Amino acid sequence: MKKLLLATAVMTLLVPVAEAAPEIYGKAFLTSDYVNGEADYDDRGNIESPNDSDIDELQINSNFSRIGLRGSEAITTDTDVIYRLEYGIDIDGDDSGTLQSRDTYLGLKNDNYGELRVGRNSSIFSYLYDPILNRAYWDNLGKRTLNDNGGVSALNMLDYTRSSNSALWIAPEYKDLQLVLQYAADESFDNEDGEEGYGAALKLDQGTGYTAAIAYSKDIEASGSIETLDFITDDNAEGRINYGGDAFRGAVTVDVDKYINIATPLTLGAVYQQADYDFAGSDKEKGLILSGKIGLNNLNRPAFIYVQYNNTENLNGIGNNDSDQIVVGGEYNFKDNIIGHAYIGQNSADYTSPTDPTNSVADIKVFAAGAGIEYLF
Repeated sequence: MKKLLLATAVMTLLVPVAEAAPEIYGKAFLTSDYVNGEADYDDRGNIESPNDSDIDELQINSNFSRIGLRGSEAITTDTDVIYRLEYGIDIDGDDSGTLQSRDTYLGLKNDNYGELRVGRNSSIFSYLYDPILNRAYWDNLGKRTLNDNGGVSALNMLDYTRSSNSALWIAPEYKDLQLVLQYAADESFDNEDGEEGYGAALKLDQGTGYTAAIAYSKDIEASGSIETLDFITDDNAEGRINYGGDAFRGAVTVDVDKYINIATPLTLGAVYQQADYDFAGSDKEKGLILSGKIGLNNLNRPAFIYVQYNNTENLNGIGNNDSDQIVVGGEYNFKDNIIGHAYIGQNSADYTSPTDPTNSVADIKVFAAGAGIEYLF
């Protein structure tokens, strides 16, 4: 009996510890959207302008649908290897190409020193998203230039990006404060003028009914390129400007019902941000978001309605590029992982050329209403 117990113990020591299985997760988010939009272009003398654009159509849209693998593996008692491989997919079939890389990284997580992620990471501004409620068609932060074909598009302020060849450190929470630091290597940027970037975000959440956060980045959010005449056809034009710049975002949310005796949950939020681009003649882009959502208590499942207003001055650092947007929508949780969406909104924008910001190139108006289902797995 003792020999049997000894043999069993030896065999147990020799059997390798089973690796933790990765978690498969994702989101399928499909909506049907009615879109009516027009872009009225000005005649700029000897530069040929495209014809006015006008759309009035029903669309089927996949909204940031994705699939991924994530997991961790302990290497010491207080340190894990962590990983994520996440890819965007267009389930409506518009994009027939390969999967689009989203957050893909390998890293370490330590109980005392925090979490380090190395690879392709969402940038700093993504950690200040609490007040931003728009979904599906109107989840359009970061859309600041028209399509290559000059088509109608609802324009909005700078948003977070994803940085390849980057490192992100999430510090352990300290007195309800969360610190996030990011570094992006020179090779992270596609344009030849790309320099290394860095950023930091600090968020306060005491669980008492409000959050506050600030973030700053250099040559990460505000980094890219723009056509000098954008969608205007001119064979003699220089073509493209590469740029970097500084960006700042501040955000706050308040659960009003925790401070005032009202019968239903009510949350108000605000975002203010600036982007200072470094190409010649640029103006500071200034953006403001105001939002509110109220819970619906008389339904069988969790639901709320929301309103969000966005205002942007000097889109993409170009003077007189201004945008106003208002959206009203709602969400209903059929289950915790099955969410119904409905919304209606309008965007109005003046769009100008970087080479002549005093002359309006396009007056853009977009109206869209839609509904759909989001499935999380």
